[in-house]
Amino acid sequence: MATTIKQSFLELKANLNITDLQTSTVSTRQSSVRKVVEAGLTVKDSFLTGSYSRNTMVAPLSEADIDIFFVLDNHYFHHYNGQNGGQAGLLDLVKRTLRKTYTKTPDISRNGQAVTIRFDDFMVDVVPAFNRQGGGYLIPNSLTQSWISTNPKKHVEIVSQANTDHNGDFIPLVKMIKGWNKNINNHFHSFHLEVLALEILNNVTISNYSSGMRFFFDKGRALIAKQNADPAGYGGDVGNYIDSREKVDEAVAKFQLAFDRAIKAESYESQGYIRSAVDEWRKIFGDYFPAYG
Repeated sequence: MATTIKQSFLELKANLNITDLQTSTVSTRQSSVRKVVEAGLTVKDSFLTGSYSRNTMVAPLSEADIDIFFVLDNHYFHHYNGQNGGQAGLLDLVKRTLRKTYTKTPDISRNGQAVTIRFDDFMVDVVPAFNRQGGGYLIPNSLTQSWISTNPKKHVEIVSQANTDHNGDFIPLVKMIKGWNKNINNHFHSFHLEVLALEILNNVTISNYSSGMRFFFDKGRALIAKQNADPAGYGGDVGNYIDSREKVDEAVAKFQLAFDRAIKAESYESQGYIRSAVDEWRKIFGDYFPAYG
């Protein structure tokens, strides 16, 4: 419970974090998964990727997924590239490898680019990859039967530098953006929102979280309708799932509504109507944002 907007945003920041115990659980679980894959396949390197590695994951952990990247020996690429089931065949190989150990796990399934292990408390996505000529990695896309160029290590570096540039406020603000996204039923891909935040907040100062959120929604209204390139420099539009005029209009409307509510909240705050301001922010963030009191 808080009685100022500043206090409320600090509580919001805390509410979005996973606990130390959950962090410990993730560490133990991901270590076990890595050992299983490394024992069953020829692995050149393995490391955590995704929002967990970028420190932008938000609670609750039960709705999150931990991404583990496995850089495999190139002989798997030559075996599965264009034959032997292709990209789907590679993912099925990973799935069989995991199933040998996780025999009683509720669900191990292949999706577009990874094999997902659904544990009782959270999910782990196992992503097979190969070193790419010229740098970065290639990962399979079983839906399009193609290889995607990416570099999650570069993504970590970019987000970490942005957080340093913003004196530690960038990552908390990204988590708040993701909290808003959860409150609108995860309408946007979370990495897409991170990419938008990197562009919108570049070369500006985050004076406080409330104005930072309003600024993000303001600039995002136009940016969400455009192509948003992978910041690691591999091309492609990270927002390509918004693939029709109708979806673009809907995305813009989501940002517009959040912006209108943020403007209203700031107006209430400036007039001293803190309870009303809190109510507006709660419309944006849901129960992540503390009630007034």
